[in-house]
Amino acid sequence: VQSVCLRLIVEREMEIEAFRAREFWSVSAALNTPRGQEFEARLTVLGGQKLDKFDIPTAEAAELAVQAVTSRTLKVISVEAKPASRNPYPPFMTSTLQQEASRKLGMGARACMSTAQRLYEAGLITYMRTDGIDMAPEAVMAARDAIKARFGEQYLPKSPRMYKNKAKNAQEAHECIRPTDMMRSPDKLAVAEKDQKALYDLIWKRTIASQMESARMERTTVDIGSPDGQIGLRANGQVMLFDGFLKVYDQGRDDEEDEDSRRLPLIEEGEAAAKRGITPEQHFTQAPPRYTEATLVKRMEELGIGRPSTYASIVTTIQDRDYVRKEQNRLIPEDKGRLVTIFLLKYFPRYVSYDFTAHLEGELDDISAGDLAWREVLRRFWRDFTVALEGTSELRIG
Repeated sequence: VQSVCLRLIVEREMEIEAFRAREFWSVSAALNTPRGQEFEARLTVLGGQKLDKFDIPTAEAAELAVQAVTSRTLKVISVEAKPASRNPYPPFMTSTLQQEASRKLGMGARACMSTAQRLYEAGLITYMRTDGIDMAPEAVMAARDAIKARFGEQYLPKSPRMYKNKAKNAQEAHECIRPTDMMRSPDKLAVAEKDQKALYDLIWKRTIASQMESARMERTTVDIGSPDGQIGLRANGQVMLFDGFLKVYDQGRDDEEDEDSRRLPLIEEGEAAAKRGITPEQHFTQAPPRYTEATLVKRMEELGIGRPSTYASIVTTIQDRDYVRKEQNRLIPEDKGRLVTIFLLKYFPRYVSYDFTAHLEGELDDISAGDLAWREVLRRFWRDFTVALEGTSELRIG
């Protein structure tokens, strides 16, 4: 699993090195409603044609687009508001706790687990190595009582929320990671260490939020155009109608916020949109980002590699062996790590393939369930592995 994990980091670095940036431009307009409220819209139609990402490739083309917008009057063609809701996130298991601690607290997987261990030993949280996201019925009722007492009846769903892990290799022997006492809010925590306080705060909020009412909002799309149909602009945004679980907790993101989360003023169909300013903006395509511990764990989960309870030790070991270093929270392969990966891909390609590792994890599950004979699995593995080993027996380090 460590070899496969290292391969992910090395291959991402090679993608970054091979990447060539491509220039493109966008045009946005600051517009005013007749009531003097400002909002922003981006150019989506030029010369009667829908714009794609690379359709304005140069500064000259962007300047022509700005002229085309400037020389036309604009009005609101349509306003479409759709109700939307967001449900809370499930309570934490090991991998999601590590991801959030990395995103929100800048805490590495190892630091997160040792802090959680101290909270567990102090009797403040349940066991921290788990793939389970279900919660004991008495804990669910306690969370509901805490929500009602603290936030009021409107934040409490009619019936408790139930969660089930969808990961195919989850081992759900333990319940989720949650506070042992729901009424013990972070401000009542009697520990001095800052990192323990911060992690407990995260766990408490996530657990309470998981049993709260959904957030309700209205997603609005406004299309603005010129009478001749040559120019079209679009503004997206949302209005929060009821904050629900977001009052307590919102999950961190690995990427930038999108424009859909902007607030829009009241805009009505048919009214004029006065131009305050038209701005061209230069962009370049971005290389794929290096993995953080959070995004690496997420990728391993997607591939079915490793176990939520072992992610921390895997990510830590490849750093301890100087295969990978961490800089500004990003994982960068060292030369030693690259050499190991290239060597393994050349001589042991099967064992660093993503599907082989995931398949072997599945076989180990079958053995533990009594559906497969462990000797047979070992025999098959060793037969092929010995052949691969013999292929390297003549190699010498020059």
